[in-house]
Amino acid sequence: MTLGQKIAWDDTVLPFQLDKSDMRGRVARLDGVLGGILRQHDYPAPVEALVAEMVLLTALIGQTVKLRWKLSLQVQSKGPVRMIATDYFAPDEEGRSARIRAYASFDPDRITDGPPFEQVGEGYFAILIDQGKGMQPYQGITPLAGGSLAACAEAYFAQSEQLPTRFSLGFGKSSQPGVAEHWRAGGIMLQHMPKASLHAKSGEGSGDGGLLQADDLLDGDEGENWNRVNILLDTVEHMELIGPVVPPTDLLVRLFHEEGPRVFDAQPVRFGCTCSEERVRQSLSIYSARDIEKMTTEGGRVTADCQFCGAHYDLDPKTVGFEAEESGNSGD
Repeated sequence: MTLGQKIAWDDTVLPFQLDKSDMRGRVARLDGVLGGILRQHDYPAPVEALVAEMVLLTALIGQTVKLRWKLSLQVQSKGPVRMIATDYFAPDEEGRSARIRAYASFDPDRITDGPPFEQVGEGYFAILIDQGKGMQPYQGITPLAGGSLAACAEAYFAQSEQLPTRFSLGFGKSSQPGVAEHWRAGGIMLQHMPKASLHAKSGEGSGDGGLLQADDLLDGDEGENWNRVNILLDTVEHMELIGPVVPPTDLLVRLFHEEGPRVFDAQPVRFGCTCSEERVRQSLSIYSARDIEKMTTEGGRVTADCQFCGAHYDLDPKTVGFEAEESGNSGD
């Protein structure tokens, strides 16, 4: 793929490399993905913005996981927004779309008109990677700090992975003639290529609460390269990140043409959930008939709702639990 080539860039993540400065990165543009996620819920505006930011981070970070792996981002907070959870399901095979889902849990009485990040309080930002059956899941955690979810993700990579990382994100509602108002998001992730000789840093960093930052990990020529590329990234405009006019390939040329940008195959992403009636039945299989009876509604049914996609499941209580009379749907 050449840099002059146009691609269908909405709902894609485009990996790239800056050969002269030894950086790698990704450009993401999300449209239908956000619509699919946010239309499942009636979030207040600040919560919608936090979910949009979290989904964009998930798309940018998730593109690196291997086929059939699952990456999850989570925010746990004591603030009005108690939790944000996202999942990125890598494709089952090359050429297929990755899937993203997300939801937020919040206290509507505590939501304010302030900036979105003010809706989260003391808490933590976590990244979890599930490599599949028989493999130990990986989890890394960093405190919520820095004034945005993007800053939390940057602190995570500096603190837990010792990888200098930078995000430049844009998201908001798009209004175009003849097109219904809808959410769009776009962003760029930059990351210094890991060095085998890089010594692990310890002690306090220059970030909030003494957290390590990218600048704490690099010096000499590597530090100069990092600063130069970040200065170039600072010139990006909001509409260049999210707008429908400038393709990611053209954006990379405008920002980094002197850094030798090289792009790779784009990864399509879509909204997708893994919930199913079978999974609901499986989750209920640990309960006895007496436990199931306590879950049964006045109408004589056992119901469950997916927090991610809003799917509603309505089951005959006789067909669930480890004492079920039936295992299938025939009694429903």
